[in-house]
Amino acid sequence: MRYDDLVRTVQEQSRAVSRDEAERTVSAVLRTLAERLPEGLAEHLAAQLPHELAGSVPPAGAPAEESGHTRGTGERFGLTAFAGRVAWRAGITEEAALQRSAVVLNVLDAFVSPEEMTKVAGALPADIRELLPTTRAVESEA
Repeated sequence: MRYDDLVRTVQEQSRAVSRDEAERTVSAVLRTLAERLPEGLAEHLAAQLPHELAGSVPPAGAPAEESGHTRGTGERFGLTAFAGRVAWRAGITEEAALQRSAVVLNVLDAFVSPEEMTKVAGALPADIRELLPTTRAVESEA
């Protein structure tokens, strides 16, 4: 997967957001997702991403950013907190954060191995899992 392809796809599917907005959104979603996933899973996901996104999924134990949230530790939070963190990081509304998070996760589903996305879906609570493509969310519950 190429970084430019991922960002362009997110930009196109996000209904006329700029490239800069698409990049900020991708980074915000990945960083927030990394906080929610267990350490090993976050690292496996990061390994399948373009190197330009490596900083979006820092290794576990990396110093907390200014928000104070930890990464890759399987921190427990639901959809409301997920949307709030993405919105804060991307500089958008929570409504836009939910819509764009679904776009980013849909694009990731197309680029990351099905096995990895099934593991990601299985590690998320049902409310966040609803942001994943319908077929993936259904498969993870089986």
